[in-house]
Amino acid sequence: MFKEGKECPITVRFSTVGGESGSHDCARDPRGFSVKFKTDEGNWDLVANNTPVFFLRDPAKFPHFIHTQKRDPSTHLTHADDSTMFWDYLSQNPESVHQVMILMGDRGIPDGWRHMHGYFGHTIKLVNKAGEWVYCQFHMISQQGTKFFTQEESAEKSPDYAQKDLYEAIERGDFPKWSLEVQTMTAKEAEDLWEKEKINVFDLTHLTLNENATNYFAEIEQVAFNPAHLVPGLEPSADPVLQSRLFSYPDAHRHRVGVNYQQLPVNAPRTSYRMGNFQRDGSMAFYNQGSRPNYISSIEPIHFQERTVNTDKVHGHFTGTAVTFLSEIRPEDFKAPRALWENVFDAPAKDRFIKNISGHMANCTQDEPIKRQIAIFREVSEDLASRLEKATGITGYPGIADLSFSGTHNGMARERAHRTANGMKGVALRHSESNGAPKRGSHATVGNVGICNSLHLFPCSRMKVIWYAQFMYIATPSKHNIGICNELSR
Repeated sequence: MFKEGKECPITVRFSTVGGESGSHDCARDPRGFSVKFKTDEGNWDLVANNTPVFFLRDPAKFPHFIHTQKRDPSTHLTHADDSTMFWDYLSQNPESVHQVMILMGDRGIPDGWRHMHGYFGHTIKLVNKAGEWVYCQFHMISQQGTKFFTQEESAEKSPDYAQKDLYEAIERGDFPKWSLEVQTMTAKEAEDLWEKEKINVFDLTHLTLNENATNYFAEIEQVAFNPAHLVPGLEPSADPVLQSRLFSYPDAHRHRVGVNYQQLPVNAPRTSYRMGNFQRDGSMAFYNQGSRPNYISSIEPIHFQERTVNTDKVHGHFTGTAVTFLSEIRPEDFKAPRALWENVFDAPAKDRFIKNISGHMANCTQDEPIKRQIAIFREVSEDLASRLEKATGITGYPGIADLSFSGTHNGMARERAHRTANGMKGVALRHSESNGAPKRGSHATVGNVGICNSLHLFPCSRMKVIWYAQFMYIATPSKHNIGICNELSR
């Protein structure tokens, strides 16, 4: 897969998050950016997003979060017209603030699919033949550059603007391209915060979209991406949100598409061998494995591939401490949002941000979520909070030190009563100073040698690299857009 000059076909699907089928392509919403690499060794699914961070870092929160991005169960309105649920959730889960600022800023509405980057959002492991590994991140950088719409510009566009733009570009031979870049870091280096300028970055390969789908339903609607689909040389880390996606995605696909969804042409690998498992029957069973027994049989034994790892070992070197399913909000969580406001947004961008967010908040039917959200923004910048108070006419709380949240432990609370989420009683908060991250020096005598199933407790709070990146819809058909590619070249 990673040999120089190697090529393979890929399938790409772009999507919005909150909208159902037929929703507007230019909504202020994160974008899904998923790639299925059909390699000689099987499928590798890179299930990504157009922003490097996300709203949460605790797996259990995702169903709750995504419900708030859908239509209100009573009014059946989206958060564009009734934003109460939207702000109620975000104001109770302050770790979302960085993604909220990206979403409500100039980067919140990409100019179609061609002019946006893609980020895997998780950290996984690159492993060599000797079993040595490093943490890595994948970024897909648009060779077309990035472009974005203002709120006013987006309102003038067709609901199918992004789909039309991509389809027509491919048809006229203006093939969109992305560079797949990799950032790497050793386990020892991961004891510190990941700062972009200190991370090794190299260009891995290039993606070219040069062919449109001939049948949208068969090739796009039925395609199923799974972060658990990896090829030799790639392994999941113990990133908690990634771990949850490894089993939740195939479960969603079995519900949405069917139990044999992997046998559909768009999902089937192009390897020269078939699967050898014990699953039979069900709808759409194209390849039912003939008369071979569906159990471990001595009459017709199944042949297993020789393993290249020592399966006697259960795990590698543990480097962190376990944390509860809810993490704490800490002062370091506001460093990146503060840098975004103070160093990235210029004066016009700040004005547009305040206009975007205050306009969205105007559709919230309750003042309490807005007061809490302004308090969260006050931890980012007093200037930001003051501007928002003026724009909304609502005075927020002076900060989060005296607030408790329903979804997140408040590590910045003055009183213990406000520290635990949702007023929980008897919660023993034994978080280390690093909130579960590896202790400094824990890798001093340990190399990066890992095995296939090693469990290195991932630094799940100090590193802002563990965010959920793509969304599966169980009951609601989502709006997916097109791009089939037959070329992957270095």
